Amino acid sequence: MKPSADNAKPPTKPLSRAERKALLLAELEQQRVDILVDSDYLQQAASPLDQSWQSFKLPLYAVGGFAAYKLARHPGGAMAAGRKALAGYMLFKKLKLLAKVAT
Repeated sequence: MKPSADNAKPPTKPLSRAERKALLLAELEQQRVDILVDSDYLQQAASPLDQSWQSFKLPLYAVGGFAAYKLARHPGGAMAAGRKALAGYMLFKKLKLLAKVAT
């Protein structure tokens, strides 16, 4: 099928290296601007969460320090609890798989 005069594209010459570089630099600059705008929006959206987190930070540090102290003094109890938690998780996964196969 021959292209008609209506839909034929005029031949375009390829861009030079300097033109391609200029286009890529302009695109990079636009991406940087987009990142700056999006990061500002994210900070504004997350500021209520950050403020509420500040009220929990000190108690969590205290509990974490106490747990670390207990773990350093008697590591066997934490290891046993970890093994039980892992076994419970694996049992849960197996039961979920069995329920999926049974249905």
